[in-house]
Amino acid sequence: MMNNVILVVSSEFQGERIDKYLSDNLSELSRSHIQKLIEEGNVSVNDKVISKCVKLKAGDSITVDVPLPKELDVSPQDIPIDIVYEDDYLLVVNKPKGMVVHPAAGNFDGTLVNALLHHCKGRLSGINGVIRPGIVHRIDKDTSGLLIVAKTDAAHNGLAEQIKDHSFKRVYDAVVIGRMKEYSGVIDAPIGRSSRDRKKQAVNGINAKPAITLYNVVNYYKGFTHAKFELKTGRTHQIRVHSAYIGHPVAGDMVYGPAKNNLPFLNGQCLNATIIGFNHPITDEYLEFDSGLPEYFREFLNKISPPET
Repeated sequence: MMNNVILVVSSEFQGERIDKYLSDNLSELSRSHIQKLIEEGNVSVNDKVISKCVKLKAGDSITVDVPLPKELDVSPQDIPIDIVYEDDYLLVVNKPKGMVVHPAAGNFDGTLVNALLHHCKGRLSGINGVIRPGIVHRIDKDTSGLLIVAKTDAAHNGLAEQIKDHSFKRVYDAVVIGRMKEYSGVIDAPIGRSSRDRKKQAVNGINAKPAITLYNVVNYYKGFTHAKFELKTGRTHQIRVHSAYIGHPVAGDMVYGPAKNNLPFLNGQCLNATIIGFNHPITDEYLEFDSGLPEYFREFLNKISPPET
């Protein structure tokens, strides 16, 4: 991977924003990655650190310093993982409920990253840093289902751009509390960090960003609804926050649901990332995968009352 690049701006790019200029001229890096490098002070113009909004002038000298990946301090572990698809550039994994995606303080063992390091023999993209190699997007510990892992930086950038452009298909199955009044609908409510609890997200929270979720009912049960949710944006905890916002928190979700939402036989929320669809970042072939409902999800549906007509 590149480490240090110097570019001189020609007259045809006079007045162009630096982040756009770099994304057009450094195909190895995504625009979001470039913006992150700028924010972290790794891009300078005429030896001065700048912001992403700076507009260029002909003759400007741009230096881009791309930090080399740090040595990973996480051990590979021979943990079985359910691989739905794999090629030289990426793999699609069906993550079980209860497995943490990437290491964090006090939790450096038994994660999906530990398993991936063993399976891929360390060949994973380094864009998301030392403890998140290959992780393009994540799902919570107590959410099951599909996620994509990138083996190369080029694949990672291509997938990240699709997520940013909202062309990346993600459909979840969830059981929520109560009977949803509308059979289908759109939840359009910005999400940001909660002002009351830094570990939580909230509608209209701090630095809220647009968040859109589509939903449609699969079946009604006594006291519950089985619904599908499709993400049009990808905010942290989006489905959990949005479903609670409309008065139907995900069953078993003790963070965004009521205290009585503690359902011991679920051990966390009843939420599964069932479908993902995307254009392969290298071949451009459209790929779509469906995990089906996991065993715990089906067992929960069998425990609650039969579907209502």
